[in-house]
Amino acid sequence: MTAVDIAKVIDKLKFKCKRQSGSHMFFEHADGRTTIIPNHPGTKVDRGLLNKIIKKDLKITRETFLKKR
Repeated sequence: MTAVDIAKVIDKLKFKCKRQSGSHMFFEHADGRTTIIPNHPGTKVDRGLLNKIIKKDLKITRETFLKKR
């Protein structure tokens, strides 16, 4: 998945993009959860980083994430 695809899913989960520093987008949820997505055009986010974002940062299951696509 690209960073834009991930950002769309994160937006559906009610996270808001608070700022962008260079190629990294910082998202925050009202309950305090945060995540950073590297936005490098033309490249996909590595599988390991995507799993870390889903499980550790968003604190949801992979299935829930894929349903929001």
